[in-house]
Amino acid sequence: LQKLIHLLQATDDPLIQEQALITLSNSAAFSVNQDIIRNLDGLSVIGGMLSDCVPKVKEKALNALNNLSMNIKNQEEMQVYITQVCRNVESAPLNSDLQLAGLRLLTNMSVTGDYHHKMINSIPCFLHLLSEGTERTQIQVLKVLVNLSTNPAMTRHLLRAQV
Repeated sequence: LQKLIHLLQATDDPLIQEQALITLSNSAAFSVNQDIIRNLDGLSVIGGMLSDCVPKVKEKALNALNNLSMNIKNQEEMQVYITQVCRNVESAPLNSDLQLAGLRLLTNMSVTGDYHHKMINSIPCFLHLLSEGTERTQIQVLKVLVNLSTNPAMTRHLLRAQV
């Protein structure tokens, strides 16, 4: 895991980055590896890939973060990326794998109410995706909206959102 994280830092080759992110994502499916990746500063390295201009690299980084987000301590560190993930969802092509990867991560990050306030500005986008997206996109958006709706502090924002 340490070598993969160092490889991500050392290369600009998108194909190598994708493969390293896929391997880290698969490794993160095991809870023991989630802690190891966090302790190796892997969350910030993977999170840094969200700024990459190559959509496939961003998508793979989102998938890795999604698997890593099953851990509360990881969520605490990853919450700094929520606004950026929301921007990626908004700017991604409609129904793309990149958009779906971002929505899956937002679903996990919105299970508790701790980070709902970071998603307020994206509610109009979520409602637009619910209206315009394919069934797969709609299901992912609904999961995020259901999670947000469990928080009474979000009621006003959800009901006042302009679509």
